[in-house]
Amino acid sequence: MKGLILSGGTGSRLRPLTFTNAKQLIPVANKPVLFRVIESMRDAGITDIGIVVGSTAEKIKDAVGRGGRWDVNIAYIPQDAPLGLAHAVKISQDFIGDDRFVMFLGDNVIQGGISPLISQFAGSDWNSQIVLTRIEDPRQYGVAELGDDGRIIRLVEKPKNPPSDLALVGIYMFDQNIFKAVNAITPSWRGELEITDAIQWLVQNEYAVHPYIHRGWWIDTGKREDMLDANDLVLEELDYEIEGYVDRDSQVGRRVTVQRGAEIINSVVRGPAIIGENTRIVNSYIGPFTSIDHDCLVENSEIEHSMVLENSVIKDIDARIQDSLIGRNVSITCSPIRPKAHKLMLGDNSQVGIL
Repeated sequence: MKGLILSGGTGSRLRPLTFTNAKQLIPVANKPVLFRVIESMRDAGITDIGIVVGSTAEKIKDAVGRGGRWDVNIAYIPQDAPLGLAHAVKISQDFIGDDRFVMFLGDNVIQGGISPLISQFAGSDWNSQIVLTRIEDPRQYGVAELGDDGRIIRLVEKPKNPPSDLALVGIYMFDQNIFKAVNAITPSWRGELEITDAIQWLVQNEYAVHPYIHRGWWIDTGKREDMLDANDLVLEELDYEIEGYVDRDSQVGRRVTVQRGAEIINSVVRGPAIIGENTRIVNSYIGPFTSIDHDCLVENSEIEHSMVLENSVIKDIDARIQDSLIGRNVSITCSPIRPKAHKLMLGDNSQVGIL
């Protein structure tokens, strides 16, 4: 089998972070979401992986390379415009050839990986397998309706009145018949070739499409709240280890990872949490569900339930920072100059809460 990862989206709901980088490269527990998807494919035995890229192609290529660090082979498939998931499949036909393949959205995080799914599909005669999960409000997703026998009756993209609570997770397995489907359908009212329409075509033409209902957690990391939720869930599943330096005046909880070169000085770190390589935590409090990426400084400050990306500085902040997603190369400091004032330079669509 081959792997296909879709990483062409613009990440508009995560601006301003995505003005300067691809949303798939935002780290969850200090590892980019895209890297986690590649690792899940490798762990399932897939070594030939195509990545569909759009306007952030160069960023993704620089970060991922040719796949050597994962012992896989990466090919890049340019998508000139975001014309739908089925369009991404259509332009990948030369890469896929006649092989069966798994398609994974590059900004999704799923519990347990995909090895059992790949094994199940590879050993079957199904033409497709789609992963579903029950969510409270599926209106922003593709939704599947199943019959009493458990078979798929129909699929609808972003319905105003969902026929069920079963949303498509963003993991799909196909054989070569999917190319008949994507070439047979027409663009939706959104001007896109919808993967739900392509799968519906397979169903209507009596191809074997098997629904798999995922019971664990799944996160589509499209918004700040989603990123924090994904960070929470992944932090709880880490293998915690101390590779950096912790001085005798610090208190570091049992569920804390301190990566190589990091220093914890006269500070309290309560897990689950991760402190990245070469980051310094000085005279500070790091609360639960916090990830601090590499080469950061947190000094004389408190932060919890937050994500801080690489090369950022948080220093001398009186109030505790929480529920925050702080980007790369950010400096948050308290000015000694009086009269006291908040001085901010923020990107478009930023959100700031100040007490």
